[in-house]
Amino acid sequence: MAEIAIQRSKNPRIQELLTPEAVRFVAELHGLFEPARRTLMELRATRQRFFNEGGLPDFLPETKDVRDGSWVVAPIPADLQNRRVEITGPVDRKMMINALNCGANCFMADFEDSLAPTWENVIDGQLNVKDRWGGTLEIKDGTGKHYKLNKDLATLILRPRGWHLMERHFRVDGQPVAGALVDFGLSFFHNAKAQIAQGTGPYYYLPKTENHIEARLWNEVFIHAQKVLELPIGTIKATVLIETLPAAFEMDEILYELKDHIAGLNCGRWDYIFSFIKTLSGHKDFILPDRAQVVMGKDFLRAYSLLLIQTCHKRGAFAMGGMSAFIPVKNDEAANAKAFTNVKADKTREATDGHDGTWVAHPDLVPVAKAVFDELMPTPNQVHKLKRELVTKQADLLKVHDGTRTEHGLRENIRVGVQYIEAWLRGRGAVPLYNLMEDAATAEICRTQIWQWLRYGAQLEDGRVIDKQLVDALIADEMNILHTTLGDTFTKGRFKDALGLFNALIYAPQCEAFLTSRAYGMI
Repeated sequence: MAEIAIQRSKNPRIQELLTPEAVRFVAELHGLFEPARRTLMELRATRQRFFNEGGLPDFLPETKDVRDGSWVVAPIPADLQNRRVEITGPVDRKMMINALNCGANCFMADFEDSLAPTWENVIDGQLNVKDRWGGTLEIKDGTGKHYKLNKDLATLILRPRGWHLMERHFRVDGQPVAGALVDFGLSFFHNAKAQIAQGTGPYYYLPKTENHIEARLWNEVFIHAQKVLELPIGTIKATVLIETLPAAFEMDEILYELKDHIAGLNCGRWDYIFSFIKTLSGHKDFILPDRAQVVMGKDFLRAYSLLLIQTCHKRGAFAMGGMSAFIPVKNDEAANAKAFTNVKADKTREATDGHDGTWVAHPDLVPVAKAVFDELMPTPNQVHKLKRELVTKQADLLKVHDGTRTEHGLRENIRVGVQYIEAWLRGRGAVPLYNLMEDAATAEICRTQIWQWLRYGAQLEDGRVIDKQLVDALIADEMNILHTTLGDTFTKGRFKDALGLFNALIYAPQCEAFLTSRAYGMI
């Protein structure tokens, strides 16, 4: 018998979630799959060393037969056939209700990049998901306003944490269980049969996958979980986020490994930019311009999005577009009009290229995105657009954007990066900053861009070299501005801790894998 230790929670309903049966289920997942997960994390580190020493990601010669094969994925359920607009957000109770009610086709309930994984947040989120399927998801806020579910709801898809993140509050024989197995295990054990009974199913978004072997591990987890609950193999359907550069070279293989359980792939654009910088951090020839200049319609991002569409449709899977992080601004019609124009242009590109749907971060963007896809995609999806003429080579997926590095872009990386980390340390994973909904992915871009510019002595457009002296001066100035602007909020917050972590990351000798792994020990 394994020794299981679970952290207590302030939530009075914790025993309703952590039943003996559910705990045993998660512990069993850990016992069966933790050795393989650990091996895969070692493989990630080995591959990164190869990249750091001059190697580049490329299509795998040993899996050419998979890429050249004529196989297709298993049939996809009816309620995942039309995914033209998906909204994403953390599993906060009110946010979940608003997202499920907002008119989007699907809602991605997020335990990953938009959730700071305090134990209370994890427990609350699992109970909120459980209440969704138990018909009791409602709340009255401090003003007495009553939030409850409508009749027509978005299809719920849950995103567990990536393979690299651990859950220290749930231990088996002294070892922390992978956050991915806690998030998947509890949600699947409690809700899968209720989901099926209500005409849907256990659907998941899988983040941070770096290769097809990691997808294979998920497939093995799914097979075991379905056997335990006596569900048919293939009941679970997953969508894999292609948000790492190595994974872009293995999209066929990822689909193949999960072919009985896959619904599609998604362009996780912000994490993909972060991964591009991190993966190629040992190369001075891949320095990016300001984050705002790295856009989906150009160079490596364009190539990856088109390849994703071609790969998915060839295999009968759906190709989901990327996130629009814009948040409408109250009493600023001009700013909103400009932003809506940019959102429409982005979604028009996606729909015209052949994506089967897209992501938004705010309910007000649902009708904007839906109008574009309704006009350009009259069918439920565009899986019939095969793009047979497209040929994508290694160089296409590694082509760097033209552009400049500016003091404004450097300051923005400092401002956004530090403020996001500070909020995350206080338990908030989705943070509205400067009219955008930021999550861990954008903070990762902020700190890795500065690391990259410092490492290779990149120049600003005015000729100044980005060095420690310049960055220190701009950080000091930006923190003074925030102190003045925020007042007591700055003083009473966790800005000292956030700045310490931010500095440790941007001045580290090597580009560290994930800021959230470092930050987790601070919450």
